[in-house]
Amino acid sequence: MEETDILVVGTGAAGLAAALALARAGFKVAASGALDTASNGRTVALFEGSLRFFRALGIWPRLSDLAAKIEAIEMVDATGSRVPIPKIVFSAADVGLAALGANIETDRLVGRLAEIALKTPNLALHSELLSDIAGGDDHVCATFASGRRLRAKLVVGADGQRSMVRAKARIGTRRWSYPQVALTALTAHEKPHRNMSIEFHTRNGPCTLVPLLRRHGAEHRSSLVWLMTKQEAARRRTLGADALAAEITSEVDGIFGAMRLDAACGFFPMMGMTVTRLVGRRLALLGEAAHAFPPLAAQGLNLSLRDCAALVACLEAARRRGQDIGAIEALRPYGAARQSDIALRTSGVDVLNRSLLSDSLPVEVLRGLGSFAFAKIAPLRRAIIMEGILPPQQVPTRPARPAH
Repeated sequence: MEETDILVVGTGAAGLAAALALARAGFKVAASGALDTASNGRTVALFEGSLRFFRALGIWPRLSDLAAKIEAIEMVDATGSRVPIPKIVFSAADVGLAALGANIETDRLVGRLAEIALKTPNLALHSELLSDIAGGDDHVCATFASGRRLRAKLVVGADGQRSMVRAKARIGTRRWSYPQVALTALTAHEKPHRNMSIEFHTRNGPCTLVPLLRRHGAEHRSSLVWLMTKQEAARRRTLGADALAAEITSEVDGIFGAMRLDAACGFFPMMGMTVTRLVGRRLALLGEAAHAFPPLAAQGLNLSLRDCAALVACLEAARRRGQDIGAIEALRPYGAARQSDIALRTSGVDVLNRSLLSDSLPVEVLRGLGSFAFAKIAPLRRAIIMEGILPPQQVPTRPARPAH
């Protein structure tokens, strides 16, 4: 039977990032799961904290050629509110940065992380799916669909919202749904995006365009995340590419001129999820195995990468103390460290989304007052920017160094 220090189950962006960070911290790591590199219109906006995480691992130079800069985020109210709600612009210049972050197509990011993982010492990457997992006193035994078995001191569940690792550990979840579906798409358009993300707030939720890199035949490109009713999503699924592109152009007031679809689209029901605990005996959860919410304010993967950074810090501390890295006593600090950040992002996104869906006058007044404060009070706007892109959480600022 093979043995390793840590088994990471799940090879999406969060799982691969965790595996890379743990291997570069000196742990022997195996990562297993089917790579999802299908194009479905999804991208990830990585904010400054996440870029620092990748820089600390020494891998950002191998990712940066995939990334389009986000220098500003503009929020436009399109709800028809009875209360005037001013436009808000969050700019990197407000906080002394060259950019707030970078946007990368999800399938390309996962593919590149997998390439890096295959060349990383201490890291074995497998495409096998987990079929069973059982815990022992001093190890976990994982069985894969191929029949291969592996013993590990710790299992990291990064296997998404339907996590088998979480289910096997009998960790409970709280789930809720929204009356919305997100359309994700890559678009090409006539006018430049000027490295600005634009978010239209509508009564059905946000419709957001985020800069993408140019490519041959498409000088100006942006990714789209458009939240809409389930009924409208069902109708738009039936539209041809030209008709759907025309509706997208109309929804964003033609700000970039005529738009066209640049790849396959995706439709995703909106839901939220939290877990009752992040750790168990020889188990830690991260990414969408631990939390999920609508794609507002681009918090999803950024939150997951902070999970990765906090877990590495926790396990490095346990190793320095001579602790068993799979012991619950060694893992509890990770759960404690992540609790408030996850709760803040989950509740913040939920409140923002529900406020857009509400036509209550008091809610409109509160939105108007908040938007006016953000637009007019520079110190408050700077504080909000920093909380969004570089929160005071555990993010490494130097490469992890293995113990000797």
